[in-house]
Amino acid sequence: MKKIKSKSKLSNFLFIFVTVLLAGLMAFSFCYGAIKSVATLVHADAITSAKAMCLIEASTGRVLAEKNSNASLAMASTTKIMTAITSLDNCDNIDEVFEVSPKAIGIPGTSLYLRKGEKHTLRDLLYGLMLVSGNDASVAIGEHVSGSMEHFVDQMNFTAHRLGLKHTHFENTHGLDEKGHYTSAYDLAIIAAYALENSTFREIVSTQNIKITNADGKDRYLCNKNKLLRTFDGAIGVKTGFTDDAGRCLVSAAERDGMRLVCVVLNCGPMFEDSAKLLQWGFDNYKMYDLTEKVDFYPQLVVEGGEKQSVQIGHNHKFMYPLTENELDKISTNVEIVPSLKPVLKVGSDVGKFEIFFDKELLFSGNIVTMEDVKARSFKQRIFDIFDQW
Repeated sequence: MKKIKSKSKLSNFLFIFVTVLLAGLMAFSFCYGAIKSVATLVHADAITSAKAMCLIEASTGRVLAEKNSNASLAMASTTKIMTAITSLDNCDNIDEVFEVSPKAIGIPGTSLYLRKGEKHTLRDLLYGLMLVSGNDASVAIGEHVSGSMEHFVDQMNFTAHRLGLKHTHFENTHGLDEKGHYTSAYDLAIIAAYALENSTFREIVSTQNIKITNADGKDRYLCNKNKLLRTFDGAIGVKTGFTDDAGRCLVSAAERDGMRLVCVVLNCGPMFEDSAKLLQWGFDNYKMYDLTEKVDFYPQLVVEGGEKQSVQIGHNHKFMYPLTENELDKISTNVEIVPSLKPVLKVGSDVGKFEIFFDKELLFSGNIVTMEDVKARSFKQRIFDIFDQW
């Protein structure tokens, strides 16, 4: 009897031990997955000593990492991103030669050393603006495009308003410290993402070296101050900056495997090193997924009284979104399609809609449409239908 009791105790102990062990492993697995998905942002934030930082995916504006990203701060010469894109948005011919405004001569700080009466194209001045940060070039551009600096700065602020920016206001075109001239890391990332949609802007800010020549034949050789163009794989821009108030600032961007990242660091001593680490972290942890591939529905729909009994349906959408591998399980979809159709139907006729959600938040919606024409049954076909029913 004692031996049986001993075995019973041993069995109970083993059962309890195994149960606790399995429960512990399941809890660890669940917690590890949750911690791993959250730890990404914590790790990215720890990379940089910047006073403010923001890393986004450009096409969607999704924030991948941030630190004080909405703080209003001085931005130094990263201002010139808005100067450049505002001029490109408001000038029809950037290769027209014009005389530099006298107001551009002698502007303090970094300079192209423009001379009175000198003539250039806007394209050349944009290279001088974005590669070597010519403050005089920024004034010459504003005066040429809008007729006055005041009007041009108003256009810069209008663009900021149109982009929905909440923490940005411009007082000048060059970024020299001035009361009321500020932005945030997030706003600046959105400005850069918008500017990079312009092919001329992309071409300029990704150029490492170039020679520009004024109307008198004087050459200037320009070398881009953004050393990430030479040291970081996939780098495509965009702008450095420094003033006493702003500290060292950098807006950088890079492309790999169909994903474009924009990184902003404000008041950051090791701005190149920190930006490279943040960009690399983004590429290591995120990739672009076509989420419309997760939208599932039967590709045919019944047609009542049509020359065909059914019609092919589908969608012509492609929605790319940056996700970590762990986030794929948070994607869900909703599909609504009419039960049947009546002719006449043309290609592209709406028959339903779909929605894509990330963690229950709507990301994208689109229409489900017919993929072919469907005519009504002919008189002859309807006669045959009657005989078939007999």
